[in-house]
Amino acid sequence: MGGRGALIAVLAGGAVMSIAMGVRQSFGLYIGPLVDNHGHSFVLVAFAIAFHNLVWGVAQPFAGAAADRFGATPVVAIGAVLYAAGLSAAALSSSPVALVAGMGGLVGVGISCTSFGVVMAALGRAVPAERRSMAMGLASAGGSLGQALLVPFAQGVAQLSGMAVSLLALAGCLLAVAPLGVLLSRPVDLPARADHPLPLREAVEQALAHRGYRLLTLGFFTCGFQLAFIGTHLPPYLSLCGMPAGAGAAALAVIGLFNMVGSLACGWLGGRFPQHQVLGWLYLLRGFVILAFWLAPKSDWTLFAFAAAMGLMWLGTVPLTSGLVAKVFGTRHLGTLFGLCFLSHQIGSFLGAWSGGLVFEFTGSYGVVWLATAVAGFIAAALHFPIDATPATAAQRGAQTLRTMSPGP
Repeated sequence: MGGRGALIAVLAGGAVMSIAMGVRQSFGLYIGPLVDNHGHSFVLVAFAIAFHNLVWGVAQPFAGAAADRFGATPVVAIGAVLYAAGLSAAALSSSPVALVAGMGGLVGVGISCTSFGVVMAALGRAVPAERRSMAMGLASAGGSLGQALLVPFAQGVAQLSGMAVSLLALAGCLLAVAPLGVLLSRPVDLPARADHPLPLREAVEQALAHRGYRLLTLGFFTCGFQLAFIGTHLPPYLSLCGMPAGAGAAALAVIGLFNMVGSLACGWLGGRFPQHQVLGWLYLLRGFVILAFWLAPKSDWTLFAFAAAMGLMWLGTVPLTSGLVAKVFGTRHLGTLFGLCFLSHQIGSFLGAWSGGLVFEFTGSYGVVWLATAVAGFIAAALHFPIDATPATAAQRGAQTLRTMSPGP
């Protein structure tokens, strides 16, 4: 794809992720209204929000495989419609089943089709290898704009017209980006490697047998756990600390704003330094920042410092992780292989969102989960530093194919 076509793909990918991720980051604002106005329990709402993370993770390899085969156009369009339908179900029904099916099931499938696993894979095929990390960083940064704009937008609409109207307004935003998938699909999206690509099954087997891929997948669990816990439970946690009602929305907006800078920086760093080393340092710094915020007295300044620091590291893991998968295994099955890795991320997201509500329900405090979130960053750093990022060679794939074809004894 030429330079102009690549730029269009990056802009379209950034717009799709901007809406998809911006809407998702607003979910923490609806915990209180869903409990107070619809009569749901705190644990049920936390579970519904957590469940969409689990569904997203399970659906992501399939959404990625569909985009690998059919292109991003139909996948993004269908996903945006399902995402909007899930928000509408949560807004218009007070039934616990509708809440879990909408906010959990439909939203989870929808976001798997409109976020990283589909968009980053499309960009990986659209952009030359030497510019891939930066392009993914640009798209991720564009995606952060939605968090900076949509969280305050959702909060404002909710205050003026109520929670239901706010969720329906976000559903309308999703329908508006449904057609943009056409700009991510190009007939020149060919395998980046000159050698014959492995069939999907053999590519998956090769990745699962690769020690570095397994370490990367385990470490990605931490990213999901940290982001889901903070994104879901930071607003109610700040209320417990006596901060104003709008502090949570403001903090999430600051995270989104600084994430634009952080995603660009991580994309730039990933093009100049070993991506697994950059990831190791990122997780290590996250652990220290989370621990420091939990221990520090809460004020406007400490909250701003925390939100800004976390924003610089918020989604920087995504271009680095997807870029590392592309570097080692190529781009032919990038959607599927990143999707499998992302499943670990979403299991972490599910546990991060749900455990926060569960622990608070039983203890009246978030302290244990804050500590676990910080320690998880240190563990993830230890997993990433020893990763071997050497690209899988044609000889290795050929040897694996021969072993598969060799007759048994």
